[in-house]
Parts: sequence; C-alpha cells; structure tokens
Amino acid sequence: MRRTAVSLALSAAVAVGVGLAVPSAASATTPPIRIVKIQYDSPGADRGGNSSLNAEYVVLKNTTRTNRSLTGWTLRDKQGYTYRFPTFTLKAGASVTIHTGKGSATASHRYYNRSWYVWNNTGDTAYLRDSRGVLRDSWAFNDATPSAYYVTRR
Repeated sequence: MRRTAVSLALSAAVAVGVGLAVPSAASATTPPIRIVKIQYDSPGADRGGNSSLNAEYVVLKNTTRTNRSLTGWTLRDKQGYTYRFPTFTLKAGASVTIHTGKGSATASHRYYNRSWYVWNNTGDTAYLRDSRGVLRDSWAFNDATPSAYYVTRR
C-alpha cells in the first residue's frame, strides 16, 4: 500500500512537471556569437555629432575557442537600420564593437557610418543574423532597463 502511494505521488509530480514550461536544450545554450552589450543612449544630448554617434554601440562576443567568420552577417534594429559585415573574422573569445557613427574599421571596432542614431532610447530590439539570414541572437530592451544608458548580459 505504501509503495503504491509513493508511486502515485511520483506519477502526479511527473504529470504536473510535464505541464510546466521548461527551456529546451537549444535555448539554454549560449550562441557562438552573441550580443553582450548595447549602449543605446550615448551620454549627453543627442545632437548627432560623430563622437556622440560612436558612443552608441553594440558589442558582440565570440563565446567559442575557434575563430568565426562573420562575413555577410547583419546587425539590425526594429526599423531595419542594418550593419552588414564585410569580410571579417572574429577571433576566438574576442569581442567586436559596432558603433553607429563613422570611423576606420579594425578587428575590434566597426562602424555603421550613419549620420543619425540607430538605437531608440525608449526601447528597441537588436537582431543578429548570419549570412544566410538565420537569426543567431536577438535582444530587446526598453527604457525601464536598470541602467540609464546601456544594457549588458553575461
């Protein structure tokens, strides 16, 4: 009788657990290339100067131990403002910062070359897609984010 009661209790617990939303193994893994920081509101007044534009940026990180080609990958916002990576390889464990303004591209800094801001201060979504258009990472934020100017995740 006791064994039957324990079996029924376990069965009930399992049945309840089946109805719970549990992240899948795929969603629980860290993407090889991920968005780790968005500086969506450059400090100071938004007047459109290049230094202000470049203080608005997104940081991507290669979370793997191998170099990854980002050639043809895109970073875009909800409105469709898009940065497309030219021939580019992100080294193992390295990060690259994509600035809104103009500048000279390096291994760690890239530029949209825009003359106005990309990321909305009140909220936006960043979409990172590979060269085939497959969504590899995304990140939504809003003005209720704890920091006044940027959001990060680990």
